[in-house]
Amino acid sequence: MFEIQVYGDRGLRITLGDSISKETNDRIRSFSSLLEDENIKGVIEWIPTYTSISIFYDPALISYDSLRERMNSLYENISLIDVPPADVITIPVCYSKEYGPDLTNVSKHNQLTEEEVIKIHTEPDYLIYMMGFSPGFPYLGGMSEKIATPRLSSPRAKIEAGSVGIAGSQTGIYPLESPGGWQIIGRTPLKLYNPKSDHPILLRSGNYIRFTPVTEEEYQTIENAVLMGTYKPKRELFKGGEKG
Repeated sequence: MFEIQVYGDRGLRITLGDSISKETNDRIRSFSSLLEDENIKGVIEWIPTYTSISIFYDPALISYDSLRERMNSLYENISLIDVPPADVITIPVCYSKEYGPDLTNVSKHNQLTEEEVIKIHTEPDYLIYMMGFSPGFPYLGGMSEKIATPRLSSPRAKIEAGSVGIAGSQTGIYPLESPGGWQIIGRTPLKLYNPKSDHPILLRSGNYIRFTPVTEEEYQTIENAVLMGTYKPKRELFKGGEKG
């Protein structure tokens, strides 16, 4: 599937699939790689989503018709591009009562023990389909239906940054303190968004994340290292499900 649509007076949207899947995500990553290599004058930025890429441009430097023609030409080469290799970033999470106030809710809803919920939650590598909602927020795929749980009936006014939650069949991480209705099962000491860093966004669409449980003591140690700027998240090449 390949479809180009007008997206405002300075943008166009390219749809590369009609379903949320790894195959569609691979096509989006390949096309993004082509855009990066092409470095088209006038293109300001592009934003990958579940099934499309939104491209924003300066009409003083390139017209819509010219950009559309360039996009058609690029698409002809998409089959020649290998999908860029993906990394797996390990996210340490403390699943204690203090950091995971809704872990009991999730376990009771699914008739599991809290230990079983943690085990199921940390088993897969989660594909980051896209980024959005707030700076650094990853939209993840791959959570087991065994721990799917509805949102809270009454959202909280404040959820701490780094909180790991479940909403329906999705899991995610709050990069900033904000209101929210997800079931909070743990928290990571890592900063998903740090405006003071040269690389303010920790995660990137097309990569994977791997949750790993840590104790409260380990959480505090990592948090201190993060604050001092000495902590480096574990990052390795994705091997198609093999865990190193």
